[in-house]
Amino acid sequence: MNSIRFAGIAALSLLATGLAACTAPAPSLPPPEAAQPTSGYQIGAGDTLSVFVYRAPELSAPNLPVRPDGRISLPLVPDMQAAGRTPTELARAIEGQLREFVREPNVTVMVQSFVGQPNRQIRVIGEATQPLAIPYREGLSVLDVMINARGLTRFAAGNRAEIVRRPPGGGDAQVIPVRLDDLLRGGDISQDVAMQPGDTLVIPQGWF
Repeated sequence: MNSIRFAGIAALSLLATGLAACTAPAPSLPPPEAAQPTSGYQIGAGDTLSVFVYRAPELSAPNLPVRPDGRISLPLVPDMQAAGRTPTELARAIEGQLREFVREPNVTVMVQSFVGQPNRQIRVIGEATQPLAIPYREGLSVLDVMINARGLTRFAAGNRAEIVRRPPGGGDAQVIPVRLDDLLRGGDISQDVAMQPGDTLVIPQGWF
């Protein structure tokens, strides 16, 4: 009789445990990671664009310059901000303006020549054969920049060159010494520093 009573108590205990497990709150799951924003080339003043409006060649523009104020002009869209937008963003904005005149416009924007946003440019100043500003691209190094600048002038103090790097959020600039003579004439690849958007390569004049 006692064994039957014990078995009944045990069964009730197991049932209560099971019910408690069913009603217990489910463990919280970690929140999903926020979607990372996609990046892309941002149009800059001085870029040349090709704007194609499907089935409306009269509204298209094969070689459209971006004005110094960052705007463009198209038939039926006389003044639109282009600088700071990606080609896809600009295409959607043009479509929005054309809907007033064209049924279901389909616009494609392609960048024909690149200058880019000022904070994405690499500048070379001082005793380069051709001081310039070029758009940053992934993997750009000092050697790539000097090839674009066509090397040093005869008056350059190449081994006293510096990269001035400003942090994106502001603050004090970082100065990185670069021995350009050793890189260009001596083949010292350790001086082939990776560039970052907004860098300025300063090449001083030698003392004679």
